[in-house]
Amino acid sequence: MRSREYDLRFRDRAGRTRAWGMGLLGLAGVLWAWCAVLLLTPYEVEEEPDDPYPEQCESRLLTERGTANEGLQAGDHCQNERDWPEALAVLGLSVPVSVVGVALFTSGSLSRRMSAHAEAMRELDRIADEREARKAAGPH
Repeated sequence: MRSREYDLRFRDRAGRTRAWGMGLLGLAGVLWAWCAVLLLTPYEVEEEPDDPYPEQCESRLLTERGTANEGLQAGDHCQNERDWPEALAVLGLSVPVSVVGVALFTSGSLSRRMSAHAEAMRELDRIADEREARKAAGPH
């Protein structure tokens, strides 16, 4: 196998690695967005199935009342609908996904750049060798 073929295959593998990293970072972004929706958006709770007047609940994070922290004892059905553990589990799941995504993206990008650098160095060496060969041949 010639070095050019090997280099092209190497760059292709590096591109796939980088694409996997971008995909995982995209997945982590979706998980972060899901966590933000769970924490920042208001929602409705039905006290019983097919409730015609569901209870309006404030967001879990930006509440002015105690709906995010008081329980069913106070007649508040909002407490159990969106629990903190669910939001924190989504956020916790995003951490290893984003770490692996960053590692793959960085590895793929670095491999492609190093391959391009090596190719540029080979090209500069080839040009320098041609100049030296012309000088050694002298004017004819």
